[in-house]
Amino acid sequence: MNISVVVHGDDGTLVDRIESHRGVLTVARSCAEISEVIALCETGLADTVILAGPPVEIETHDIDAMIERGVPVVVLCDDAAQGNRLAAAGAYLATTATGAADLGVLVTQAREELGHRERGTGAARAREPVAPVARKRAHVVVFWGPVGSPGRSLVALNYAVECALSDREVVLLDADTYGASQAVQLGLLDEAAGIAQICRTVDAGRFDAVKLVQLCAPVLIAGAQMRVATGLPRANRWPELRPTALRRAVLALQESVDVIVIDVAAPLEMDEDLSFDTAAPQRNGVTASMLRIADEIFAVGAADAIGVPRLIRALEEMQEVLGELPLKVLFNKVSVAGAGTSPRHALAETWKRFGPEIPIAGFLPNDPAAVDAALLAGSALAEIAPRSGLREAVAGLAGHRIRARTTFLRRFSPSM
Repeated sequence: MNISVVVHGDDGTLVDRIESHRGVLTVARSCAEISEVIALCETGLADTVILAGPPVEIETHDIDAMIERGVPVVVLCDDAAQGNRLAAAGAYLATTATGAADLGVLVTQAREELGHRERGTGAARAREPVAPVARKRAHVVVFWGPVGSPGRSLVALNYAVECALSDREVVLLDADTYGASQAVQLGLLDEAAGIAQICRTVDAGRFDAVKLVQLCAPVLIAGAQMRVATGLPRANRWPELRPTALRRAVLALQESVDVIVIDVAAPLEMDEDLSFDTAAPQRNGVTASMLRIADEIFAVGAADAIGVPRLIRALEEMQEVLGELPLKVLFNKVSVAGAGTSPRHALAETWKRFGPEIPIAGFLPNDPAAVDAALLAGSALAEIAPRSGLREAVAGLAGHRIRARTTFLRRFSPSM
């Protein structure tokens, strides 16, 4: 394994330290101008950037520009205040005296958390990072799926509810830049778009985990409370969601909640690169960014003759664009009519024969009556159809054991 790094602001000592160690890091370029560093990130020459100059001169928007291009940033910093500012921007911190071997460990960790999987890094992962950012608490779960309405938003909502019912603090983020639907599913009349408010707050630089949680609407369903950041009411507002801002928000939220459930759009191609000579806003960058930082990804596909091939092609495209990710397949709308006799067995055999080597997490039964009732009531299955097979399957997926007898209540907090 060899990781190419671009160094900025070094007086020569860091480059000598890395090259003399002959470890996993290789210095591709040492730059004096930050614009040159960003250009190298754009070309793909930089696997990682190490900023060794005075931390006070480092601008957070420059860090954003590098991370938006899929390149993690490590800052050498001994100042606690500057370190907190730069860590909040998504940079990884190390002291100026950090050795090359420890830098290699930190760089490897940074690349993995951004979605880059290195080969042969088992020994490195076993070691403690040099100066880790705040310890993660929340488990980040992303629901994604191919085009064609496989039901990912519905499953994401009910998964979040089941997590909340198992006494976990949950935040649901609607990050679909094409057709946000969580507010509609919950019967919320929200034009403010909580997800956009979060990104604006992060861009302003005055935020913490508590403030971001408060920007999410509190919702009580079936006696359990969770927080929801509603999506964009109009798709043409997608430029308000910057991938780096949302990524930074998720990293901050991990400090104060247990589970973060994210509903994202299907498209992954970065076609804006084909239309502009310079870096352009990426509508699909939000989806790519959330998938890269996820601890668990459920690829939701419709269990029928159209949905399964779509899912296979979409997963192949995902791996081409983003590489290896912690994926699990979730077949939705499973029925005899859609998949034939013994639908689970038929789907498992089809996947084993034609699908990629990605495990199947579960089979969700087709229950249109329960789904329609929940949508009509603006609620979740746990409240409207608590004994439906679909609700029980989603609860099992979330690790929530359904009690034998439960009284279900629902109300929205008056603070919404």
